[in-house]
Amino acid sequence: MSTPKTPPRWDMSVVYPGLDSPEFDQGFAHFAQHVADLVQLFDTNHIQVREASDLSAATVQTFEEVTTRYNDVLEEATTLGTYLNCFVTTDTQDTLAQARLSSFQQQAVKLSLLGTHYAAWIGSLDVQGLLARAPLASDHAYLLHKASEQARHLMSPVEEDLAAGLELSSGAGWEKLHSDITSQLRVPIEIAGERQELPMSVVRTFAFDPDREMRRAAYEAELVGWKKAAVPLAAALNGIKGQVNTISRRRGWNSPLDASLFEANIDQATLEAMLTAARESFPDFRRYLRAKARMLGLEKLSWYDLGAPVGEEKQIWDFEKAHDFIVARFGDYSQRLSDFAARAFRENWIDAEPRAGKVNRAYCMPLRCDESRIFVNFQPSFTGVSTLAHELGHGYHNLNLVKRSMLQKETPLTLAETASIFCETIVTHAALARADRKEQTSILEASLQRSCQAVVDISSRFLFESRVFERRKQHELCVDEFNELLLEAEMETYGNGLDEHLLHPYMWAMKPHYYSSHLSFYNYPYMFGLLFGLGLYARYQQDAESFKTGYDDLLSSTGLADAATLAARFGIDVRSPTFWRSSLEMVRKNIDLFEGLVRTES
Repeated sequence: MSTPKTPPRWDMSVVYPGLDSPEFDQGFAHFAQHVADLVQLFDTNHIQVREASDLSAATVQTFEEVTTRYNDVLEEATTLGTYLNCFVTTDTQDTLAQARLSSFQQQAVKLSLLGTHYAAWIGSLDVQGLLARAPLASDHAYLLHKASEQARHLMSPVEEDLAAGLELSSGAGWEKLHSDITSQLRVPIEIAGERQELPMSVVRTFAFDPDREMRRAAYEAELVGWKKAAVPLAAALNGIKGQVNTISRRRGWNSPLDASLFEANIDQATLEAMLTAARESFPDFRRYLRAKARMLGLEKLSWYDLGAPVGEEKQIWDFEKAHDFIVARFGDYSQRLSDFAARAFRENWIDAEPRAGKVNRAYCMPLRCDESRIFVNFQPSFTGVSTLAHELGHGYHNLNLVKRSMLQKETPLTLAETASIFCETIVTHAALARADRKEQTSILEASLQRSCQAVVDISSRFLFESRVFERRKQHELCVDEFNELLLEAEMETYGNGLDEHLLHPYMWAMKPHYYSSHLSFYNYPYMFGLLFGLGLYARYQQDAESFKTGYDDLLSSTGLADAATLAARFGIDVRSPTFWRSSLEMVRKNIDLFEGLVRTES
């Protein structure tokens, strides 16, 4: 089957014919029954916190039965949840999809609560004894040790039940409000002398327009739009951060950050080592921003210039070209990676067409077995190609996890970017090698733009969220306070690389990452992912064949050990700033090359 030149929509009919089909109704009914059966199994066997006791043969048998059934239902939930989210995120005004997703979330709350009970139960057992007596336990050793630690940070069963039951009307409800408002928000903007009202997701694409006046107009329209929506979005953010503060405190965490680090499978030493190296790199990123300003003929970049294209893209990156390039360049690494990408294109796993009602982000979700679904708003540029390669990398990661149980697949956010950054780097290096000087400028700038976002902007988001959590302990924040905190963080990180009078005070309203009660500090994992992925790519460049023998196994093991243990397989010490500096050195070399190209063209 030939690849369309225009961005495609994905095919979900391979799971069910449609949301209103008898097949879907039957599948959902089966899932709900399996959840109910699992609840009954947990109740019958008293799977919850209890007094420690000797590890009997009956307990070992119960562990094996409960864990097997729990894995099976989690797999069903993954397929059904991905199926429903594929409809909601491509059309947030699809009321049937919203209703079906709401029904699914009712069941998901039950599963979440069972997960809490499971961890509490594991914490009551002799884990070492269990590992010695049950092969299934040995296969899930890291999960069991982590569950034992989690058990020490659980509230009473009654409190955990109440927290889970309230989640849909609290954290998840606020998150849904943010998604609904931002995806349906329309703002007035003047284009070519004609005043139009466009979806915010479309207006934001003008941030990459070559015409500076168009970028400026879009930026100003965006600020007006966010200001109009800021009050309910501030309420949502206050609600979520207040809830997380309360729950974290009741669970005995020193802060939401400590809970986040536990979920991320890293420790404070790792985070500090990475942030130290990041802060040291800010002057280099400011060099990049000033060089870009010179190339654009500006004294200093404004916020709306961050996405401005530079150089020349002689290659026409329509979707067909993106397909051909990615499949071929992935093949330079391995046939298995290339075949995976070709299959994703061929079997319509990708929804790439920008359209009204579609959420403005990119992601990849596992669907079933070795299938994933990839969501992008494809733009015909090399940035669009690298984004697509990035998300396909997530799909390749899912492919390597296929032999693991659902509990073994629980990859933390820090390691979830490993394959995506690696795949993105493959296509970027390949494109640079085939480009002339002006095209190299364009490709380098796209890569540096992403790196700047992952290091500098992520640092600003981390500072902002840390300060919001602290201030939220005292009172609810108003819109002006959110704006002030964000501008303060942007000035600390971007420094003199940007015009301090033209920053973006409403990025807190736009970024969905802040609006989750389960994903606090959904920022530093992106930096970890970029720098860890670059560090692995450097190892690949040093010894390609040796690297390949362990890489796929690493991807299949991201839920089986903490980040430090997995990194040590490649001789990497993530608790030392030295490793993070070496990864940033790759970025620094690109900045040096970019500056040289700018001087040549000036």
